[in-house]
Amino acid sequence: MIVKRFWPEGLLIDTPENKISLHSPLSLADAYAKKYILEAVAAVCDTDHNLIVDFGFMKGIIPREECALGIADGTVRDIAIISRVGKEVCFVVNSMELDKNGRPLAVLSRREAQQRCHNDYISTLQPGDVIEARVTHLEPFGAFCDIGCGIVSLLPIDAISVSRISHPSDRLTTGEVIRVIVKSIEDGRITLSHKELLGTWEENAELFSQGETVSGIVRSVEDYGIFVELTPNLAGLAEPKEGVKPGQIASVYIKSIIPEKMKVKLIIIDAFQKDYTKESIKYFYEDDYMDHWLYSPEVCEKKIESIFCTD
Repeated sequence: MIVKRFWPEGLLIDTPENKISLHSPLSLADAYAKKYILEAVAAVCDTDHNLIVDFGFMKGIIPREECALGIADGTVRDIAIISRVGKEVCFVVNSMELDKNGRPLAVLSRREAQQRCHNDYISTLQPGDVIEARVTHLEPFGAFCDIGCGIVSLLPIDAISVSRISHPSDRLTTGEVIRVIVKSIEDGRITLSHKELLGTWEENAELFSQGETVSGIVRSVEDYGIFVELTPNLAGLAEPKEGVKPGQIASVYIKSIIPEKMKVKLIIIDAFQKDYTKESIKYFYEDDYMDHWLYSPEVCEKKIESIFCTD
């Protein structure tokens, strides 16, 4: 079988199995017979909103109503088709025909691939499941993520990390592949979370020592102090300092680390404007299921936790 699981779009295209299936008319016919899910780039959206795929040796067409779940009944708008041009699309081959000029044409269905993904994979997910997702686009309120075959779920901004951000683009990039947790399922709609995979307060605090001077990102400036992010799941509070602005890089002296109060006290040595490269995400949790996550230290009275178990 060509796939052992369902992938977010863009992750299947370079696999050896996919390349073999799209190598020639004969290999494509074999994939058709075996109903493999394949992936290629949508080259054109024609005037009837059909997607055209060019395999090199022949072309494929995804008829408008086969472009996505929900197109046929109007619950998904045609912008979802147009926006796929130049991007990877998954599909199964529904038939091998000749076009009006007598040239070979593969008739494809993205909708069927999505339906299979939903029935065999997404419908089996439970809160606490840890899965791979691909960021498709960012909005002020969160990140939309492809969790399989172009089926999208929302990762709310407050679930991206413990350290607060002003916009998901502060943390994520379109096209990036991330690990997420199924946070909740309501009426078949899946909401995701991410922060639980980025470590507890103690796991992050152990990366630093009192007396060190390190760099961080200024996230907010308040009358009582300045919040500086040390890691995505750990921020410290620095004493007020004139001229410091959100988004600046700050070199900070770690005055104290206090697990009992879940606090890191900082002193800003310098703050300056500088473009910074987002580092690859460090995940502290590598298993494929989490039923409970306690962010706060055991010695701290305040409890910050997530409970995913539905029992």
